Amino acid sequence: QAQLVESGGGSVHPGGSLSLSCAASGITFSINDMGWFRQAPGKEREWVATISRLGITNYADSVKGRFTISRDNAKNTIYLQMHSLKPEDTADYYCRRFPSRATQGYWGQGTQVTVSS
Repeated sequence: QAQLVESGGGSVHPGGSLSLSCAASGITFSINDMGWFRQAPGKEREWVATISRLGITNYADSVKGRFTISRDNAKNTIYLQMHSLKPEDTADYYCRRFPSRATQGYWGQGTQVTVSS
């Protein structure tokens, strides 16, 4: 079964760190751009970061300088390292395999991140 599975979510205090992983099974993504999105309660899903198939990264202004996206194609896994977390980072975080000309897109099921004191 093709799927993306996120892990690493949890609860932290403001200023803390978390590292999320997204492992692909049944699919590969070496030719795809990959990304992280998040959805806070009562809000629209928003883009957080993207890493291209060539390793070029882009970040939303709200997380720039605090979050780092990376990928390991050999392990079929992408990561999101999050530092200096703020309460407004609280959300469900989803990984995304963007579609390419030859492959369809996929969403993971999400992992919850809560930042509170």
